[in-house]
Amino acid sequence: MNLSLIGKNAIVCGSSQGIGRAIAEELALLGARCILLARNPDRLRDVVSSLDTSAGQEHSFRAADFTNPDAIKTVVETIAAEMPVHILVNNTGGPAAGPIVDATTDQFLATFQQHLLVNHILTTAVLPGMKREGFGRIINVISTSVKIPLKNLGVSNTIRGAVASWAKTMANELGSFGITVNNVLPGATKTGRLDAVLTSTAQKKGQTVDEASKDMMAEIPAKRFGEAGEIAAVAAFLASPAAAYVNGVSIPVDGGRTGSI
Repeated sequence: MNLSLIGKNAIVCGSSQGIGRAIAEELALLGARCILLARNPDRLRDVVSSLDTSAGQEHSFRAADFTNPDAIKTVVETIAAEMPVHILVNNTGGPAAGPIVDATTDQFLATFQQHLLVNHILTTAVLPGMKREGFGRIINVISTSVKIPLKNLGVSNTIRGAVASWAKTMANELGSFGITVNNVLPGATKTGRLDAVLTSTAQKKGQTVDEASKDMMAEIPAKRFGEAGEIAAVAAFLASPAAAYVNGVSIPVDGGRTGSI
């Protein structure tokens, strides 16, 4: 199986921590040169210094605010002018938890911009290089809510579904260029995002966080939360030459929690 990413350049968004960082680590281990994007330059600098360089690759980072589409556009266009980008990992933190009936229109608009519009800006900027190279991997880290909506995540459920439909449409249009577009759907994974969801759920139900945690784990056949590295492993496979014929799919990585085939 050809998993080598030697000679490939990868932009990994939201890579200062959590799942994004874990994906950057896996791609580097396979030989990719990683360009990290996130808001915190100090964290990014730490991550860059920790990435594997055994294939002789040089990693770098650009500080970027995903709530500012114009700034993201400038950053990604600069990168794309310097080198072909073979792999793009779209990964952005989700919105605050809460029921959909309490959501404001501003919350929907801000989340739509931060997720779908920014994904589109990043993707369209790197497509010319992918087409020239005849190799492209666009991997979107979304949520299992695109299969079955999750409780108390009204805004997230709505916008994640839109991103999944956008990705499928992109996959249909780009497959003939050797470019694949796929979605990784993390389940309950040990990250700061999970901590926030558990805290919100506990407050809503009048529980302790530990009680909310146990209730959530009881719904997972694996009876545990996922590790960021387990999500990253699937993303890394999708980025590899071995996954060339995997296109337009949404893959749950959730310990079996999602109740659909």
